[in-house]
Amino acid sequence: MLGSKLDIFKLQWLDVVFADRNKAYGAYELRKDNSKTTSSALLIGSVLFVLAVSSPIIIKYLSGFIPETKEKLIETEVVLQPPPPIDESTPPPPPPPEPPRPKVSTIKFPPLVVVPKEEAVEEPPTVEEVKVADPGQKTIEGDPTAEVRIDEPVGEAPKEAAVTEDVNQIFTSVEVLPTFPGGEKAWAKFVGTYKYPPQAVENGVSGRVIVQFVVERDGTLTDIKVVRDPGMGTGDAAVALLKKSPPWKPGVQNGRPVRVAYTQTIALNLEAQ
Repeated sequence: MLGSKLDIFKLQWLDVVFADRNKAYGAYELRKDNSKTTSSALLIGSVLFVLAVSSPIIIKYLSGFIPETKEKLIETEVVLQPPPPIDESTPPPPPPPEPPRPKVSTIKFPPLVVVPKEEAVEEPPTVEEVKVADPGQKTIEGDPTAEVRIDEPVGEAPKEAAVTEDVNQIFTSVEVLPTFPGGEKAWAKFVGTYKYPPQAVENGVSGRVIVQFVVERDGTLTDIKVVRDPGMGTGDAAVALLKKSPPWKPGVQNGRPVRVAYTQTIALNLEAQ
C-alpha cells in the first residue's frame, strides 16, 4: 500500500539497493552491520556513563576497606637544668689591656722669661719710624723720560636702550579699573534713561544687551560695539545711550592713566517703562 511506511534499513531493501553491484567494496558490509555497530556503541556508552556517574560512590565504598596508617609522633621532653654554681673563691679574669693611644706630634713653646731691657734683642719701632712706614696714599713723581702709551679703545660700551611707552596700548587688566562718575548708583540712574525701541516694546523683547567699549585716558568712551543683542533695535539703543555718557574715571596702570577695554551689561526691563 502507498500509505504504509517503508523501512529502508531492512536487509531486504539492502539487497535490492546493491543488486548487480560490487558488494565487496565496503559500503554493503557497513550497511549490513549497521544495527550491530549501533547497538554495541550504545551499550558501551551507557556503561561508561554509569561508571562516570557512580565513580564517587565506588571510591567512597572502596576507601572503607583500606586500613588507615597512623603516624607516630615522637615526643621529646626538654628539661631545663639550673646554671652551675659560681665559685666565689676564684678571682675574675683581669680586663683586657687598653690599646695604645696614637702618637700626635706637638710643638712645645719655651716659657716666657722676663729679661732686663739692655739684654733684649729686638726693640719696638719708634713713632718716627711708624710715620715713615705709613702705607697710606701718597703722590709719587714719575720719570719724565719714560714713554707714555695710551691704548685706543676697542669698540663702544653698550648704551642703555631708551624705554619707549606705547600710549595707544589698550589694556584688558589694570591695577585700577575705570569707573562711572558717581559710582554704581549713578550708573544705575544713567541706565534708567535707556529708551526702548517701539518694536521691542510691541514684541515684548527682554533679556540683556552686552556692550564693549574703550575707556580712553581722558575718560571718554570710544569703539562702542554690541557683543550680545536680543534684537528689535535694543543693541542700537544701548550704543546711543553710551554715546551720551559723561567721561568716566580712567583706569590706572603703573601710576598713569591708560586706555582700558571694558564690557558692560544692560538688563532690559519692560515692566519699568
